[in-house]
Amino acid sequence: MLENINVNIKILIVLLIPTISFGHSLNPVFEQVNSSVVVIHTKNTKQIPLKSDQNKNNKKNIGSGVVISNDGKIMTASHLVHTADKVQVEFLNGKIIPARVLSSVPHADVALIQLKRLPRELKVATLGDSDKVLVGDEIFVIGAPYGYSHTISKGIVSARYKPGDLDTEMGMSELIQTDAAINTGNSGGPMFNENGEVVAIVSHIISHSGGNEGLGFAVTSNMSKKLLLEEKPVWSGLDGIIITKLATVLNVPQTAGYLVQHVAENSIAYQMGLRGGTIPTTIYDTHFLLGGDIILEMLGVTINNNSQTFNQIRQKLSSLKQGKTISVKILRAGKIMVLSTSLTNKL
Repeated sequence: MLENINVNIKILIVLLIPTISFGHSLNPVFEQVNSSVVVIHTKNTKQIPLKSDQNKNNKKNIGSGVVISNDGKIMTASHLVHTADKVQVEFLNGKIIPARVLSSVPHADVALIQLKRLPRELKVATLGDSDKVLVGDEIFVIGAPYGYSHTISKGIVSARYKPGDLDTEMGMSELIQTDAAINTGNSGGPMFNENGEVVAIVSHIISHSGGNEGLGFAVTSNMSKKLLLEEKPVWSGLDGIIITKLATVLNVPQTAGYLVQHVAENSIAYQMGLRGGTIPTTIYDTHFLLGGDIILEMLGVTINNNSQTFNQIRQKLSSLKQGKTISVKILRAGKIMVLSTSLTNKL
């Protein structure tokens, strides 16, 4: 009788001791999707450093991406390729293939690029339904942080934001927040769910140290699909800043203008003849370039400080048919000019 009591007590103690769990391995799903992840190399042939002591580190021109179609389309981050003169894609086996930008949406930080030729074996990732991703779900990210390609990091969905929830430059985008380690080079890389489906494209981090602090953000796959696959591809190749207070100093004949910083070769902006800045300047700790064109109006839309301005311009660009004229009114060296070009398949 006593022996039975002792046995029962031992069983009860075992049941009460917490089970130590190390979690399941992500290796099987990682091996399944890893070859669909690519490293993006970009080059700006006329890039001007914004600070004289800027270190020209090639890793700053490295990002990530993911193959999403059998014909060689790749999703990545807009800020990686939007004003790039040259884009190359590196695969898991080390093979490098040139690519061109098809579409880029700076306000959402997503872009679509096209391989100029296809490799013999092309692994395509599956785009998942990001609406099914919940706060607390486990996810993982694959990319090239600091140039270390095909690095995986795991985390959870910390929060979700609908367009308009955040008062930031990307406030009109749908974002997933995560504590998964994200660093320089991860931008443009895929965020996967545990089934190996792409549920978001990595965009940026919020950091005081410059490295990962558990605040990473990615654009949902559903918004990326809508902007890049369902809407007509648009790539302006134009990067700049909206100026308001500075507009008066630069004799801009309206309350705001768009000061051009960089123009990518072979883009719509390049074909128009728009010019970027050449004089590095710092005002109130903000680094930018002076000397470039100041856009006053594009396709009949006047530049102002309204966040919807560039959405209107993008919508007008996407509705234009081949052969139609694209015009822009600018201020250059104190003179107002109108530049134009025809929309062709080459753009």
